Amino acid sequence: MAIETILQHWIFKSFILPFLFVFFVVFAILEKTKILGESKKQLDALVAFVIGLIFVGAVFPKLVVENLILFLTVALVIVFVTLLLWGFATGGETKITSGGIKWVVGILIVIAVIGAVLWATGLQDETINLLFKQAWSNEFWTNALFIIAIAAALAVVLKSSGKVE
Repeated sequence: MAIETILQHWIFKSFILPFLFVFFVVFAILEKTKILGESKKQLDALVAFVIGLIFVGAVFPKLVVENLILFLTVALVIVFVTLLLWGFATGGETKITSGGIKWVVGILIVIAVIGAVLWATGLQDETINLLFKQAWSNEFWTNALFIIAIAAALAVVLKSSGKVE
């Protein structure tokens, strides 16, 4: 039988950590934006405290944030390991200077964040059903992929001919 630590206790996981997270994020945003005025740290702290208390009182937003934090943690570990292995493979620091690679990485990040939000909110099944399991979806996705393929082919041809920069 595993011994439960203080960090695994339900009060700590369900109330203290989410409260502290929201408190510090809201406090940092209020300090950075100075919405409530210059040198009003006490007012910023009080507003952040109240928002943190309201947040831990609501169940669904707290679960969504907990799931997104779990996704962020796992994603950061994956990125760290990938960059570590990339550094070992290349023997040093390399920068991504190609615009195409930046676009691909950016699109992958957007897809990952959308997927994480759908998973964290529990809407992934409804979204998959809406997009892929309707009477119209087969024809729509076939036509969409066909149009994307034509646009990609046109872009390659126009770029190679020198018409598009």
